Amino acid sequence: MASTSSLNVLIDLAKDGANEAGKQLQLLTTERGKAQSQLAMLHDYRLDYAQRLQKATETGLSASNYHNFRQFIATLDDAISQQNSIVGQMDVRIEQGRQQWYAQKRRLSSFEALQSRQSRQQVARANRSEQLASDEISANLYRRAHHSY
Repeated sequence: MASTSSLNVLIDLAKDGANEAGKQLQLLTTERGKAQSQLAMLHDYRLDYAQRLQKATETGLSASNYHNFRQFIATLDDAISQQNSIVGQMDVRIEQGRQQWYAQKRRLSSFEALQSRQSRQQVARANRSEQLASDEISANLYRRAHHSY
């Protein structure tokens, strides 16, 4: 059985690990939020340019300007695709971070359960020792009381 101080060190290390994993998860979530915001901005920008192209074609547009619009929209589509990929990668990293945090929390819970069990066992041993001492005192008093007659 691990000593109490060893168990306390393990618990402290597990708490530090869980806290660090939680901070990492929070950072990843923040980064993912930023990546999602950039994706939304790209979608809005693309929609705006598609609407501009639509209006320009209604009023008349040269072939070179039409080509430039289409080329820019294609560039935006590529950027959107790349940003979707980044968001997907962030989702994978967040899931990995979540699993790491859960593992650290389970590890901490295990050590705390060991500590709790160890404390209960110490209390039980102390109670048994106290009961034995009390029984011995009672037995000695009983023997003295019966031998004096």
